[in-house]
Amino acid sequence: MATLLIAEHDNAVIKDSTNKALTAATALGADVDVLVAGQGAKGAAEAATKLAGVKKVLLADDAAYAHDLAEPLADLVVKLAANYDAIVAPATSRFKNVMPRIAALLDVMQVSEIIKVVAPDTFERPIYAGNAIQTVKSKDAKKVITVRTSTFAAAASEGGSASVETVAAAGDPALSSFVGEEVAKSDRPELTSAKIIVSGGRAMQSRENFAKYIEPLADKLGAGVGASRAAVDAGYAPNDWQVGQTGKVVAPELYVAIGISGAIQHLAGMKDSKVIVAINKDEDAPIFQVADYGLVADLYQAVPELTEALGK
Repeated sequence: MATLLIAEHDNAVIKDSTNKALTAATALGADVDVLVAGQGAKGAAEAATKLAGVKKVLLADDAAYAHDLAEPLADLVVKLAANYDAIVAPATSRFKNVMPRIAALLDVMQVSEIIKVVAPDTFERPIYAGNAIQTVKSKDAKKVITVRTSTFAAAASEGGSASVETVAAAGDPALSSFVGEEVAKSDRPELTSAKIIVSGGRAMQSRENFAKYIEPLADKLGAGVGASRAAVDAGYAPNDWQVGQTGKVVAPELYVAIGISGAIQHLAGMKDSKVIVAINKDEDAPIFQVADYGLVADLYQAVPELTEALGK
């Protein structure tokens, strides 16, 4: 089964989400090609050649792919699709924008956020905020699949020896244009690849409290910073920190939930974490039902004490 994996990258390096999606792609069949589309993306293409299990890397280097616009990339993939039985991408914000368009142009049904490959045409995926697992069998000739990367181990970044083939751009359909961007820069690890995450909820009460209590603890642990939807909606934290059903799905080694009640929408985004620690003054909070370690305490007293203890 020939599979095309669309790489997530920053033109210089391949992101960890691609390695994890590659593990799922190789479960479909032995022949996996990786598409690197960008501008000045030669570095990412060379990194992709080293991924274990990759047969060939397709490099589309053009200004049309410089800003992650969905329409030009979708048109490129559709142009390449004739040679493949499956199109695969990580279920990240970027590809949640691109993959439905590809599926529509190919007139097939997308299979979203798979967590297991049962057979080349059969997959498991979570539904009802992760409370049930659905087994899906696709009869489409071409499969369009997104992968919930938190459930797959990352493929090795070394050991591969794929060749690079340059492919021509499909052209810009001019359905959208890039206006500008504001990129938040941080020395902390990205949420989807962080091994430790410290998250705050509505109980933080203000953006200043996030900076005063959550961020120092995260810095001590070398952790990423997350937030519940309630905290994001209240303006306490930026949108890219949101963990949950409508945010990012994460599965770090350690997840510290501070002042988070544990609504089902939030649990859907973090319950696969290896170890969950919860700090909440409400002993009946649902978060304690999934936590490995729970502390019933006032976070404004407990978190500074924990941060101080870690500094010793």
